[in-house]
Amino acid sequence: MLPNRNPSHAIGDLLSQGLAALQLSVKERQFEQLLAYISLLHKWSKTYNLTSIKDPLELVSLHLLDSLAILPHLAGDRFIDVGSGAGLPGIPLAIMRPENHFVLLDSNGKKTRFLFQVRTQLKLTNTIEVNARAEEYTPQSKFDAVLTRAFSDLPTMLQNCHHLIKENGLFLAMKGKWPQREIDQIPDGYRLLSTDKLCIPGVEGERLLIKIKGMGREDS
Repeated sequence: MLPNRNPSHAIGDLLSQGLAALQLSVKERQFEQLLAYISLLHKWSKTYNLTSIKDPLELVSLHLLDSLAILPHLAGDRFIDVGSGAGLPGIPLAIMRPENHFVLLDSNGKKTRFLFQVRTQLKLTNTIEVNARAEEYTPQSKFDAVLTRAFSDLPTMLQNCHHLIKENGLFLAMKGKWPQREIDQIPDGYRLLSTDKLCIPGVEGERLLIKIKGMGREDS
């Protein structure tokens, strides 16, 4: 069950409605963390230009709910959000999956400083921010899935992130429209598993989740 919210609180009300539409249950602490994240993102974007979206209500729909739409597709314990930027989709997913571990990887120092602030203020013990390029980052343990949202084209993602994934892991790439040209250029050794349509509450337009894994690996 969702916690009761004050209907006059527009942001909280919109978030409650969106979570209900996505059929996601949330505890009170998680709800407050999601609201606090939106507040920090709105505040820091004024200086750090983390997002072009300035309206907090649009931040809820276009960033928060958009990120949470892939939650049912996560399988495993360790995930890396490559090109995390302002923490999307990694921060919202980490809030909702406190039992899992998330690495937030970005080459922009200003953005990883923001991620540090979010992790500290929200007391997220299951995340760590890393300031590095994907192709240069060597994790101590590999990941069950590589998550990307507006990071790069699919061939570049696979080339730069292939060393980050476990043998049975997945690449989960969020896209705004059908990327036929990118799909046609997926290199040998990888297989397109599925393209899942994401329905984001309050957001018009196409949103897709592309699932890819290496040939010869067991299907999920």
